[in-house]
Amino acid sequence: MSQFDSKIENIDSAALGKVAVLMGGSSAEREVSLMSGGGVLNALRSRGVDAHAFDPAQADLGELKAHGYARCFIALHGRHGEDGTVQGALELLGIPYTGPGVLASSVSMDKIMTKRIWRADGLPTPDWRLVASADETARAFQELGAPMIVKPAREGSTLGLTRVSSIGQCEQAYRLAARFDPEVLCEQFIDGDETTCPVLGQGAAASALPLIRIVAPEGNYDYQNKYFTDATQYHCPSGLPEHEEQAIRELVVQAYRSLGCRGWARADIMVRASDRQPFLLEINTSPGMTGHSLVPMSARAAGISYEDLCLHILAGASLDALQGRAACEAGATP
Repeated sequence: MSQFDSKIENIDSAALGKVAVLMGGSSAEREVSLMSGGGVLNALRSRGVDAHAFDPAQADLGELKAHGYARCFIALHGRHGEDGTVQGALELLGIPYTGPGVLASSVSMDKIMTKRIWRADGLPTPDWRLVASADETARAFQELGAPMIVKPAREGSTLGLTRVSSIGQCEQAYRLAARFDPEVLCEQFIDGDETTCPVLGQGAAASALPLIRIVAPEGNYDYQNKYFTDATQYHCPSGLPEHEEQAIRELVVQAYRSLGCRGWARADIMVRASDRQPFLLEINTSPGMTGHSLVPMSARAAGISYEDLCLHILAGASLDALQGRAACEAGATP
């Protein structure tokens, strides 16, 4: 029996109490969130958890306390789901939840703040510019070179993203990104292998799951190719040399810890073809859990079923306040 299997076997589903699977919400990723939440709900119920669907767009979060929910599995994506806002509300309600806490969720949702922290910690991430107009986007294109990625600073699922190959595309790319967020990020394009890697756990116990290499049609891993087609190829095992994959997995754990993440998350990485240098793009603190999603795919490669993955994540639900109290108590112990 593996260490993971042992942990799962020791989880008492009944002791987890009444569980709300938060899904839907009001973000641009509502449709995907409903699919993720539906999968998680069925998985938890199959493991004997008293789980119920809860859509914050249709019910007040205060009802969670009123109806006796003991913990929440956050299957929300995007704004008001993985940006620290719902995490803060649950902190005030005193209801433990899955995934990173308020600060880590907020920072990780903001691609610019994420990149600043990684750069400060010496972790590799593509060069970038924060722009506020089409003219600034054109200047960024001249500085960063072609092609360049233009995207909203605080959005997910590649919504509002454009790959710009000529200066004439800058205005349209800026306007598209600005529809989703007033803060627009221009990022140096890294030509090479597109990969992603989930992490489970916290602190020294955090560990990376197997790497997935993504091959999208014409290199276009957009919203449609992520969730609604079967044209994208996913390679897990990744097919990369073992030493290369191991180095990327170690880098991802560093990136996860750098942002103060706990519970689970998934990092996206580009591996430059010319010298095999990996570059961190962003980290997702409430990753997708649909039939096309990547964390379950990686977990399967590690011998972890979808149902066991959901149960494991739920069992790790916590509060920032409890984390802080535990740390203080540990520090006060002679």
